[in-house]
Amino acid sequence: MNHATDVPEAGIGARYGISFTVGDHSARHLRRILRMYLAAWETPELTEAAGLALTELVANVVRHVPDRRCALLMLRRPGGVRVEVTDAHPSPPLSTAVDELAEGGRGLVIIEAVTDRWGWQPLPGRPGKTVWFECDAKPPSPVDGA
Repeated sequence: MNHATDVPEAGIGARYGISFTVGDHSARHLRRILRMYLAAWETPELTEAAGLALTELVANVVRHVPDRRCALLMLRRPGGVRVEVTDAHPSPPLSTAVDELAEGGRGLVIIEAVTDRWGWQPLPGRPGKTVWFECDAKPPSPVDGA
């Protein structure tokens, strides 16, 4: 008799990952996937902030990584989501100090403004880095008179 030793999670899983070459329109498609997962994870209120932060991370890959290769990982966390983008470019993310007249350099400022936490870490033993952010779901506000 066969027995299942690992019962799959019902519905959509708690993680989504993909590696690919991004292009100018990739962020739109990735936001759609993110929106689908956030709805399934019952945190649709995170769609705007997480979508904007994801767009900025993908734009940084398009702009700064010569081969435009990256890996995306979305993780459901208790009460929120964590999104990671990994690439092989050795340089760390640029400072969040912004020259008001510069055409670029605002991506990390935006990420810092719309997420609860963000950071980066170098890849161990090889060139590259992972830039990540986390968005926390806010508890529902109490209903008046309840």
